[in-house]
Amino acid sequence: MDFDLPESALAVREGVRAIAAKYDQAYWDRCDADKRWPEEVWAELVAGGWHSLAIPEEHGGAGQGLLELAVALESLAAGGAGGAASFLYLLTPAFGGLTVARHGTDAQKREFLPAIAAGELETCFAVTEPDAGSNAMNITTHARRDGGDYLVSGQKIWISGVERADFLVLVARTIPAAEARPRTNGFTVLLVDVREAVAAGTLSYRPIPKLGTNTVASNMVFLDDVRVPADRVLGEPDRGFAVLWDILNPERVLAAAGGVGSAELILEIAAAYARERAPFGTPIGANQAVAFPLAKIKAQVELARLMAYKAAWLWDRGRPCGSEANIAKLTAADAGWQAADRAFQTFGGMAYSLEYPIARMFRDARIAKNIPVAEELVLAHIAQHELNLPRSY
Repeated sequence: MDFDLPESALAVREGVRAIAAKYDQAYWDRCDADKRWPEEVWAELVAGGWHSLAIPEEHGGAGQGLLELAVALESLAAGGAGGAASFLYLLTPAFGGLTVARHGTDAQKREFLPAIAAGELETCFAVTEPDAGSNAMNITTHARRDGGDYLVSGQKIWISGVERADFLVLVARTIPAAEARPRTNGFTVLLVDVREAVAAGTLSYRPIPKLGTNTVASNMVFLDDVRVPADRVLGEPDRGFAVLWDILNPERVLAAAGGVGSAELILEIAAAYARERAPFGTPIGANQAVAFPLAKIKAQVELARLMAYKAAWLWDRGRPCGSEANIAKLTAADAGWQAADRAFQTFGGMAYSLEYPIARMFRDARIAKNIPVAEELVLAHIAQHELNLPRSY
C-alpha cells in the first residue's frame, strides 16, 4: 500500500499552487461581488494545460486522470480560491473533457477534446429538474427522434455555467418512465449546442439569484424542441444511465477535493488570526476553546482527503467507486462547513465584516452539504449499500 502521490499529481499540485499564489483574497472578493467569472485565473489554467489534465495526449491533453484533476482543484482551492475553485474544474475539465474522453466516439473525441484542450470550447452539465431534484429517475425532459436528429423539450434547474458554455451535456428521457424496463433504461445523454439553440430560439435560460458561489451563474434552462443530431449522443441511446453515473461519481470526487482545499484555506486563515489576535495579552489561539475545534477539523480534513484520493484512484482504474465517492463528498463537505463555522467563531464580530474573506467562505461552504447531492441521500446510500439496511428512498 503506497500513500505517496504519483509524480504527475505532485507536479500538478506545484503548478496550480503557483498560479493560485498570484491572486489574493481581494481578487476573489471582487469576482464574487461583481458576480464575475475569474477570467484571469481560467486563462492561466488553460495556458498551462492545467484544465486539460484528463484529456488524452493525442487530443492535446496531458493524458492523466481524475486523481490529477482532484489534486488540481484541491490545490487551487487551498491556494486562495476556496469554494470558487470547484466550478473551474467541474464545468469543462470534468463534465466536458473527462466525460467525452471516457464515453465519446472517435469522431466526438476529435471534434471536442482538442478544442477543450486549446481553451476554445467550454461545457456545462444539466440533469437536475424542478420536480425531480436529486431523483434522476423522475426527470421529464424528453428527446424524441425526428429523422436523423432528436428534438429535446423540458426544463432544467440549477444549471451552472450555461451562460459561458458552447455545449451542454444534457440528460433526457428517450423512453417514458412508465415504459422503461428496467427503470434505469430510457435515459440518453446528449451534447447540445448551446449557442446554436439560443440563436434558433429553442433554448433560453434565466439566472437564479443566490446566496453564494457568485463567480458563476446558476440558471433555469428552458428547452423547446432543441434540435440535436443523433451523432451527438454520448454512449448508447436509451442506455445513458451508466454514462450519467460516470459523470456523477467524478463530480462527487471533485466536490470533495474542493471541500478539502477550501477547508485547508479557511483553517490557514483562522489559525493565522488566532496567532495574532491578543485582546487579553495572549493570542487567542493559546486557548483550547479556540485551538481544539480547529485541530479536530484539521483531522477531519486529512481523512476526507484520503477518501477523495482513493475514490479518484478507483475511478481511474475503472473500478466501482460509488460508496467511496459518496463518503468523500460527505466528509469533505462537512469538514469545509465546520471549518467555515469555526473560523467565523474565531474571528468573532470581525467575521461579519466584508473586510475579511470569512463571510464569503461561510456562504460558499454551506451549499456543499447540499450539492451535488444532499448529505441525507449520501447517508441513505451508505446505509443501504454498506450496511445492507432496507432502502429508504
